Amino acid sequence: MANASGLLVIERILRDRQGIWQQIVEDRDLPRLTGQMLVSSVVALAVYGAVLGSFHSVLMALTSAGKLPLLFLATLAICLPTLYLFNLVFGARLSIRQSLSLVMVALTVTAMLALAFAPISLFFLITAPDYAFFKLLNVAILALSALVGLRFLTGGMQVLNQHGLLAPKAAEPAAPAAVPAAAEPVKPLVAALAPAESTNGAAAAPATAPAAAPAPVSQPHLLPPGYAHQPLRQAPQRPAGQQTPPSMTLLYIWILLFGFVGTQLAWTLRPFFGSPDKPFSLYRDIDGNFYAEIFRTIADLV
Repeated sequence: MANASGLLVIERILRDRQGIWQQIVEDRDLPRLTGQMLVSSVVALAVYGAVLGSFHSVLMALTSAGKLPLLFLATLAICLPTLYLFNLVFGARLSIRQSLSLVMVALTVTAMLALAFAPISLFFLITAPDYAFFKLLNVAILALSALVGLRFLTGGMQVLNQHGLLAPKAAEPAAPAAVPAAAEPVKPLVAALAPAESTNGAAAAPATAPAAAPAPVSQPHLLPPGYAHQPLRQAPQRPAGQQTPPSMTLLYIWILLFGFVGTQLAWTLRPFFGSPDKPFSLYRDIDGNFYAEIFRTIADLV
């Protein structure tokens, strides 16, 4: 499974998600993994783009097959430096390869999920060839696919956060100060005054007989001797990996930025579907915006 290639990389992403995150964390063989995801994404988006353009003509299907992968890859190229610099500013230790691989996982999931919806889109194209409905249907499919892909992106960032890659490298804690050993119990007075051996081997008699030490009184309700000499234990601190770093917050801002750039670029690269009342054209004039067109289409259906 780890050596899956081509289109089968999506199976590894879905079945061995933790293995993918671990490979990104270890920065292990990422160029190969990224290349596999790039190939699978381009092929899947090209097939789905051909379905979109087939509403108009064969020529539009061919151009949409090329423009849809271009749309996603160009959006990635525009927004990836922002994500990488966001991480650097706030001390994250992700390399550019790790950032690219992480985003490519989301893009691959999006592309493959859109490809899975292609038969449904083709079914409605054949049975209900209404331009407004077909356009809204496929916009909803792409939006749903993108949301699932971005969910993978946030999940991967959370795993990297758990491994401490989204936070600055913590300074090594100073060696704790030596704790003095607990004071030994005081020897009984009798032992302290025990007779010592003389130089000629004879034991010297004590000058005064020591008084017998009083028997200790049993006090089970008191703390045991020496307890006060034990150092206090510090309360366990929350691991730094469980704290939410600024990089996670900025990730959600970057996702919004990615969405705005992608929709505006899609409007610039249109047509993808091809209006049936207009001749084929590679590009349209830039007027209006994506969101105004969606609202206009919804109004036409109502």
